[in-house]
Amino acid sequence: MPTRSPPGREAIIRLEDVHLKLASAAGLVNILNGIDLAIQAGESVGLVGPSGSGKTSLMMLVAGLERPSEGRISVAGQAFAGLDEDALARFRRDNVGIVFQAFHLVPTMTALENVAIPLELAGIKDAFARARVGLEAVGLGSRIHHYPGQLSGGEQQRTALARAFATEPRLLLADEPTGNLDGKTGEAIIELLFDLRARRGTTLLLITHDPAIARRCDRIVRLADGRIIDDRRAESTTTALPQ
Repeated sequence: MPTRSPPGREAIIRLEDVHLKLASAAGLVNILNGIDLAIQAGESVGLVGPSGSGKTSLMMLVAGLERPSEGRISVAGQAFAGLDEDALARFRRDNVGIVFQAFHLVPTMTALENVAIPLELAGIKDAFARARVGLEAVGLGSRIHHYPGQLSGGEQQRTALARAFATEPRLLLADEPTGNLDGKTGEAIIELLFDLRARRGTTLLLITHDPAIARRCDRIVRLADGRIIDDRRAESTTTALPQ
């Protein structure tokens, strides 16, 4: 059973009996099988499980980048059923920030221009001024005119974090944000991510294979074979998380 939001607290993410089937050369493959999940506003949730368990697919559904085969999804009070691609794109623009393992920066744009993109798409007039402030907040004030190819991996992920938080989204989705970084750099990025999230009160859904990172979240949700097999408060998890 999904962990319920406490009385009086808003469920910013709600999935009800969600299934996902995708076509393959061998026919339809069941990716997610009856997911029920509620995440309250301001909560941080670590999503863990072995490769192929459905973690990234679940996150894609929450972002509206994939559509469920069955079931109901609502995020920030918006039901996804019936929304076309343009409406989903506007919803993401206004409510969701995403950080990937691969940084997904535009290589022909400077750090400043990359962070300004979502602000410009949202029609914010002082987009570049706000982008500059965002880069300064992640320690890149002196690197704003550098292109991604001139930045280290850690600096690129800092830029990606600044971009994800630029529009002050209600929800941040992070898919293995330290996966392409060395240990020390990854630790610095996680510290920065949780600090930015805490200061803004952003809801966080974080995919990770690192038990220590997962335990920094309020809750840990474990998937296996497309199903939630465990959902508990992080402080109740005292042993190593199985991979």
